[in-house]
This record gives sequence, C-alpha cells and structure tokens, in this order.
Amino acid sequence: MDSPSPPTQAPSPKPHLVDAGPSWQVRLRRGYERIRRLQGDPHYVAMGMGIGVFVAVTPTIPFHTIIAVALAFILRGSKPAAIIGVWFSNPVTIPLLYYGSYKVGALLMPVDLPAEIPYESITAMLDLGADVTLAMMLGGCVLGILPALIAYSLTWRLVCRLRKDGVCETGLPTSKL
Repeated sequence: MDSPSPPTQAPSPKPHLVDAGPSWQVRLRRGYERIRRLQGDPHYVAMGMGIGVFVAVTPTIPFHTIIAVALAFILRGSKPAAIIGVWFSNPVTIPLLYYGSYKVGALLMPVDLPAEIPYESITAMLDLGADVTLAMMLGGCVLGILPALIAYSLTWRLVCRLRKDGVCETGLPTSKL
C-alpha cells in the first residue's frame, strides 16, 4: 500500500523582498475612481480641486487641509476635491515649493532678505524671521495661481468625460448655487 504523499506547499516568499504596495496602475485607477465618485457639477468639483492645489503650493503646512476646506466652503467648491488637491504637496514637492515660494517672494518684497537660505528644515526657514515668512507666503500665493488654474481646467475636463451627461456641452451646471 502506497503512503499518501505530503501536501505540497507553495514556496514561502523571500524574506528580503518587501511588498511595495499597489502598483502605480492600481493607484491611478483608485484616484480615477475617487474623482469619478465626487458629487456635484464639473465647476463645483474643479473649483475644489483648484483650491486644494493652490493651498498645496503655499507654505502653510500643517494647515493645508483646514485652509483648503475653509476656502472651498467660502468659494462654494467641493470640499472632498479640495482635500484631494492638497495632496499635490508631498515630501518630494515640498522642498521645491517652499524654496520657490521664498525666491519669488524675495523678488516681490521691498525689504532686504538673505539671498540664500539654508534649507535644513521648514522651521529653520521660519526661524529666520517674519520677513522671510511673509516672503514665502507671498511667493507661495503667486506660485499657486498657475497650478490652480491648470488643476481646475484638467479636473473640469476629466469630470465632463467621466460623467458624459451633457452638462459640459451646454456649459450649464446641474446643481443650483
């Protein structure tokens, strides 16, 4: 009588390999689904996204989300879209945005500011004084205009494509203000 062979097991994953999470295609699909599920007409959603991206460019961490939601409320934009737009600011873009904000603000401010600032941390920049902080805020507001307009335009077009409900052909919003 033959003895039954032991059940075969799948090889265990290599311990040195780390799961990097979902692929970029999966992440893109999730982002697409989030935007598709946002409620409101294309202008409402695009307004929220533009506000979020604008705030993301300003040097106002850790208050980005609070500011974006407040502005979306005041300007009648989508609050969830504003929160998504704030994600434009991330660990990769923050140093570039903050440094660019300082440089643009320094050009526009009538006061004498240091030509170069050490970028050791955001708090190190803020410790340089009120003039540097104001320059960063002014520069961030100026730099935020173009990305906000681009985000508005792209989001409006994307929402129109996703919805395909005739709203974009007429240009009329479906919700009442």
